[in-house]
Parts: sequence; structure tokens; C-alpha cells
Amino acid sequence: MAKDIAEGGLDRMLVLEVARVTEAAAIAAARFCGRGNEKAADKAAVDAMRHELGRVSLRGTVVIGEGEMDEAPMLYIGEEVGNGTGPEVDIAVDPLEGTTICAKLMPNALAVLAISERGGLLHAPDMYMNKIAIGPGYPAGIVDLDAPVEKNLKALAEAKGVPISGITACVLDRSRHADIIKAVREAGAAVQLIPDGDIAGVIWTTDPAETGIDIYLGSGGAPEGVLAAAALRCIGGQIQGRLMPSNDEERERAHKMGITDIRKKFKLEDMASSDVIFAATGVTSGSLLDGVRFRGSTAETETLIMRSKTGTVRRIKSRFRDVGQRLPGNGD
Repeated sequence: MAKDIAEGGLDRMLVLEVARVTEAAAIAAARFCGRGNEKAADKAAVDAMRHELGRVSLRGTVVIGEGEMDEAPMLYIGEEVGNGTGPEVDIAVDPLEGTTICAKLMPNALAVLAISERGGLLHAPDMYMNKIAIGPGYPAGIVDLDAPVEKNLKALAEAKGVPISGITACVLDRSRHADIIKAVREAGAAVQLIPDGDIAGVIWTTDPAETGIDIYLGSGGAPEGVLAAAALRCIGGQIQGRLMPSNDEERERAHKMGITDIRKKFKLEDMASSDVIFAATGVTSGSLLDGVRFRGSTAETETLIMRSKTGTVRRIKSRFRDVGQRLPGNGD
């Protein structure tokens, strides 16, 4: 472990440990799928994730945690996690990305975690962030957060070698996005609306042949923006974001977290600047991952895990026995 850190990266053995953490959170949340209780599902995921993080050999500080926006149970910002040994790291968590879609048994709920070297993740406050993201393989700066929607779509279509009608944008289904949706459609592109889960929406842009999504547009949580940037740092792509404080209290919160320029346009390198391990386990099945499947006392999961230093992308299918008696990881 010391050798890996000395060479400027995270211990590669953390990859499997991180996967175990998101697996535990996903299984805990999945027990509440379709039961209409968002807070119970979120709390179960938080408790399972905190429990598993306590077993991992690291000295971690949560820099992106569960926020106050929806008054959910928290792995709070500043919380120390890990077993007190190993590297010092920053941790970004979303134990249940898509609480509503889990409660309604809709597609694409995830348990998500990113770990970076200390100082490697933007300390983003819990507020909205305007975002634009595309996958890998395009020239740097081909899209811009401040450019008109039509200009971005045209540039992307030209780079991809297709007409604008061959481009599909992913947008959260919110009334605040009415102008974006209108602009996309008037430009001749298609819109895929999603009810929640903008981390998955951003990741979809990395494989449009599989997902049908070329670009992500619109505002969502700033913490989710950092987690999405961590994923793109591993798998490739571009993302830009700008905070959208709604009042003086949110501006002050951002300032206390070290963000002095509230209008700054954050790029991928600003949000995830060093070696990152990113993991997401499906809670409900969707375009990105299969959800948790219970078969008697057995649970089956699918996890996407990536590391930026090596560019490695893995999909792990796991089976856990006696999940009613214990969490994944306890003696597995």
C-alpha cells in the first residue's frame, strides 16, 4: 500500500473494498424498492454504507455527503470514516442516487461512491449546479456551459458525423428545464427525460451506442455533479458545472467550503483532480446496471467500478448468501 501511495495513487486493493461498500448499500436499499418510503430506503443505504466504510483500511473524510436539501439521513460532510489505518483520502457518497425512483420501483437507482487522494475532489455544497456533459472521443471544449443549446448540439453532431436529428439529450424532468427541452427539440434533436438520477444520466453519455444518450443538459445537485465528474475522470468525457445558489445562506455555505468565486465554471479537472476510484451498484435495473435480485436468502448485484490512474473499467456480478442475517462483506 505504501508503495502505491508513494507513486502518486490510491492502493489498487481499494478497488474491491469500494465495490463491497456500494454492494452493501444497494442491497439494503433494495429491500425498500416499490414500498413508497424514500427516507427509509435512504436511511438503510446510509447505514449500510457507513458500516462497510468502517471496515475499510483507510482514513477517510466525507467531502461530498448526503445533503440537507431533502432532509435525508446523512453521511455528513466532515465525517471521518474507515478503520483508521491506510491512506488519507477524500470520499464522495450518494448511498441512494434516486430515492424516489427506488421508492416507486423505477429504473436506474444506484448506490454510488468515489474515493480520491486527499484534496482530489471539489468540496461542493448541497445546492443546485447547472451542468453539461458529453462522453469521450471529442475535441476538448467542443461544448460549453455558456453556449446556446443549439450551438452545442450542432458542434456535437458535426464532431460525431451525424445530423442534429441523430443527437439525443438527457434532461431531468423538471419544470425548470422547460426552456432547455424546448431548445433541444426546436434544434431538431431528441430529449430523453428522466425522473431522477442525474449521475447515471451523465455516465450514459460515455456509451451512446448502448444507451442512446449523447449529451447531458440541465441543473441537478452539485454533489451529484462531483460524483459524475469522478466517473468521467475514470472512463473519459467532458463536464462543466456552475453553482446555482438560491439565497445568501447558500452563498455563505459555498464560501465556507472554499469556493470564493460563486460564478466559477468548474471543469472536470476542477471537480476531480487526482487519482479516483468510482463505484456504482445497481439498486433497480436500468440502462447502466442490473438492480439487486433477491432469490430466497440470496442477493445478486451488479457493480461498475473504475479507476482513473489505470483507466480500468470493471463490471462485477456478485452473489451473497444469507443476506437476511448479515451485510455483504462480513466474512465474505
